[in-house]
Amino acid sequence: MDFELGPKVEEFRKQLLDFMDGHVYPAEPVYREQIAAAGDPHFHAPVMEELKAEARSRGLWNLFMPHERWGAGLNNAEYAPLAEIMGRCAWIAPEATNCAAPDTGNMEILAEFGTPEQQEQWLHPLLEGEIRSAFAMTEPEVASSDASNIQSRITREGDEYVINGHKWFASGAASARCKIMIFMGVTNPDADTYHKQSMVLVPMGTPGVRVVRSLPVFGYHDVPGHCEIYFEDVRVPVTNLLGEEGGGFAIAQARLGPGRIHHCMRAIGMAERALELMCSRVLTRKAFGKELARQGVIQDWIAEGRVAIDQARLLTMYTAWLMDTRGKEAARTEISSIKVVAPRVATKILDRAIQAFGAAGVSDDTPLAAMYAGARTLHIADGPDEVHKMVIARRELSKYVPKDVKKR
Repeated sequence: MDFELGPKVEEFRKQLLDFMDGHVYPAEPVYREQIAAAGDPHFHAPVMEELKAEARSRGLWNLFMPHERWGAGLNNAEYAPLAEIMGRCAWIAPEATNCAAPDTGNMEILAEFGTPEQQEQWLHPLLEGEIRSAFAMTEPEVASSDASNIQSRITREGDEYVINGHKWFASGAASARCKIMIFMGVTNPDADTYHKQSMVLVPMGTPGVRVVRSLPVFGYHDVPGHCEIYFEDVRVPVTNLLGEEGGGFAIAQARLGPGRIHHCMRAIGMAERALELMCSRVLTRKAFGKELARQGVIQDWIAEGRVAIDQARLLTMYTAWLMDTRGKEAARTEISSIKVVAPRVATKILDRAIQAFGAAGVSDDTPLAAMYAGARTLHIADGPDEVHKMVIARRELSKYVPKDVKKR
């Protein structure tokens, strides 16, 4: 594995770092003030459009998209260091570069499984940053860490699908700019576990779609939001099907693999910024006659943080490389591993940075509290830690099962 970045990625990295320093970080207080003044946590701050225009003028647009027809044409290992930089301000930088979830995963689905008509109607405006999208899979009545539990139904009646179900934490649905949702539900309850479900496109304004509320995460609302939604006899044409009937589970797996690389690298970016903030803080604060930086416990936190971040980054970069060279299935253990490790590292370093800041750390005067909420949520989003550990353990144990037992 070569750790040297190619000239194309190095140029993107240089441009992105300059964009962050010159535009994104200075926009953080403006962004907060504009949303607060609107009195709506899901308000689209005007400064975001300014940032998007600047990012696009620099070529920092759709960097996540591996298909050159649609985006930058970077593979996972090339995009990973860019995602890390954006993770340093995860509430602004990804959207400013049109690399924000859940749009990224939805665009990848539409690019890979969408029909030309679906791509024209929904993928193109998403690629242009004209609209936002949502993804509805999780349900409150069941343990959604096991996707085979999904109860929502998609029933065909003639040339239409009739959708009934109850979803929550539907990412992206609170934004007024959200125009399309990808919905996952059961089309054939009698099929085997992995072929029961399908995905369909549901325009947000479709009759029967009832957004109940936007759910806060540790008291925070991000602009796209995470919504509870009822679907009551929602009708869409059968042409809104993504891929094939019964292909929903496979599409979900295709979506989540690269998405976990993105999440993990952004988490590492959060951890890096938290470590930087902690180092700056402890060099300027004195307690008991000396700077905090001279206290042994603080030095231990900093050293452990540096080691943990570098380990997590190396594992994530290796996983990205493995996906690019051998495919997602070959990297399945590593994908689960980074999904456990990266949020854990980010959460621990953020927690210690908050401690070093004292009362200021739990306030909104620093980004640490909001970043902690995001990092802690990653222990659940895209599969909880325990499920990923189960995957790792099963694959590890399978190496030691006698061959004749495996055949039974």
